[in-house]
Amino acid sequence: MVAVRDRQDRAAFAMLFRHFAPRVKAFLMKSGTEAALAEDCAQDVLATVWQKAHLFDPARASVGTWVFTIARNRRIDIARRDRRPEPEVLEWGGDVHEPDQADLYEAAQDAARLTAALQSLPEAQRALVARAFYGELSHREIASETGLPLGTIKSRIRLAIDRLRMKMS
Repeated sequence: MVAVRDRQDRAAFAMLFRHFAPRVKAFLMKSGTEAALAEDCAQDVLATVWQKAHLFDPARASVGTWVFTIARNRRIDIARRDRRPEPEVLEWGGDVHEPDQADLYEAAQDAARLTAALQSLPEAQRALVARAFYGELSHREIASETGLPLGTIKSRIRLAIDRLRMKMS
């Protein structure tokens, strides 16, 4: 593995592949994965081993532990994907109705009220709400960007949301 990591040694990787591919496939099949999917997944796992070889640290884990951790994570990803519900089929075309003008007017008024409510927030809260909702950042990401403690981020956003609810009701 060190030769693969340090020199991208293809012969060393071929040896790793021959050794681990059948073992990873068996590991996946024992956990309930179908044979064809287990084989595809094992190849994917070993492709990941090649691509991420630079991350291997023998001081932290053995080669086997590292490879099977990647395989376990891939198995979990497959299980999550299989449990996801199928998206609802939406019928497009034909009888598409124009939105009601009253609904459009009401939505525009709500948007204007929300904009005004956002502007009334203190700058510290408004900036955090913008990062969380418009920037789609997690609280932890905002904390690392701003250098503020995570608890402060959560408190300010919670207070801001409470103020917005009051203004919008």
